[in-house]
Formats: sequence, C-alpha cells, structure tokens
Amino acid sequence: MWVMSRSILESVFEPSSVALIGASNRRGSVGHVLAQNLLGRGVGRGIAAPVMLVNPHDQVICSTVAYATVADLPVAPELAILAVPARATSKVISELGAKGCRAAVIISAGFEPGEAGGVTLAQGVLTAARAIGMRLIGPNCLGVLNPQHGLNASFAHLGAGPGGLALVSQSGAVVSATLDWAAASGVGFSKVASIGDALDLDAADLLDYLAIDPDTRAILLYLESTTNAPSLRWSSSPGRLSSGFSGKSSACPSRGPSTSRAESPWRSTTP
Repeated sequence: MWVMSRSILESVFEPSSVALIGASNRRGSVGHVLAQNLLGRGVGRGIAAPVMLVNPHDQVICSTVAYATVADLPVAPELAILAVPARATSKVISELGAKGCRAAVIISAGFEPGEAGGVTLAQGVLTAARAIGMRLIGPNCLGVLNPQHGLNASFAHLGAGPGGLALVSQSGAVVSATLDWAAASGVGFSKVASIGDALDLDAADLLDYLAIDPDTRAILLYLESTTNAPSLRWSSSPGRLSSGFSGKSSACPSRGPSTSRAESPWRSTTP
C-alpha cells in the first residue's frame, strides 16, 4: 500500500498536467471557481503545468481555450478534477482512463446513501475506476492544494501559503474554516486534502504519503468516521507519525517542546 500511495498521491499533488471536467464561465459556480484557482486567477499563483478545461458548450473559459470532450484534450492529464453531475461521473472516469489519466479528484456530491440512487452511482464510479487502474479522492469534497507547487485544485474562497503543516479532512467546511484561520494567523501548509466520502483513497493513504513527504513537518487530521481503522492505526503508529488521537474522529500533531512564533514548524514561509 505504501508504494501505491506514494506514487498515486504524487500524481495528485504534483501533477505534470491537469484537466478540469465541468469548467464554467458562470461566475460563482463551482466550475468557475475551480478554473480560476487552477489557472492562478482566483486565489494562489497557479500551477506551472498545463491546465486543460473541458466544457461541451463553451470554447473559451476564463480566457483559456476549452475542449468539448475528454477525447479532445491534446495530452493525457495526469490529474483530473471532476465537477460534473453524479450521474455522469462514471462515464467521465472511463473516458479519462482511455485517455491515460492516473488520478481524479471528484468534487461532485450526490453519491451518499441518502441520495436517490447514491449507492448505485458510487459503486458505478468505483467499478469504472478500478477497471482502468485509476485512483480517486472524494467524492463530495472541496479539493486539494499544494502551495509548494502552486496547485489549488479546490473551490475554496481562500488559498494557502506554503508552510510545514499538512491538513487532511473529511469535511470541506473544516478545510474552509482552517484556511480562514490560517490566512489570519500566517500559518502555511505543505499539502491540503479534503477527502469527502473517501470512496477510494482514504485518510490512511494520505497519512502514509505525508509521513515521508519532505515538505511536511506536522499533520492535522479531521475525521468524522472511518471504515479502515486497522490501516489508520498503523499509519499513525509511533515511529511513523508524531500524532495523537482526540476522541474517535480527529487527530492532531503534538507540537512537542514549546516553540516561538518564528520557530513554529507550520508558520507560512511566504515573506
């Protein structure tokens, strides 16, 4: 699992190319905010890699050429961000796999057991991904950020400055609130991941990756539930992570000896 997580999550956080499926010109929509953030026209500087936008109706989005379908993309995206209706997601996953995409972040909601057909849709997405060897973050998530590389593949209204703290959360609201607090406090991040329903990759996979990430010095983990407790326990065991669990659903790094404001390992490295 360690080798898989490291390789796939490098594709998530340090992709050589990104495609946004469901990009939009409609201001305020999820597809528009995602496009702006990825291109560096919203919050953050933008990633130094090709960003390709897909929308069947618009040829130009955010002053960038848009493609009608995944098949029209000029190169295979290493990472895809999906902001499409739940019922269309499995089809898009198959199209991305045929194109050669390795990983996808599914922003879309509608896969929960309480939603009409949610369980069936979720199983269809997972089956489509496994058939082509693609790994998934989400669905029903805010997205991912890597400030060290200028990646903001989220629809957060605030970005994140670079620093030593990693954040992994099931709740997008918690990610948004933490980014608000961090911006006001001068705290920076190595990686931020909103994992949502964690249909495929889960908190244990993220912990495995972050435990050996050279940019990460501490990890903040927020969980509401887990279906993979043994793996999570191993990932956070002594010798792998310096972390402590609070209650049943959250974990946060121990700061160890008191440090000054300037010495704190999670202070933003932005001047």
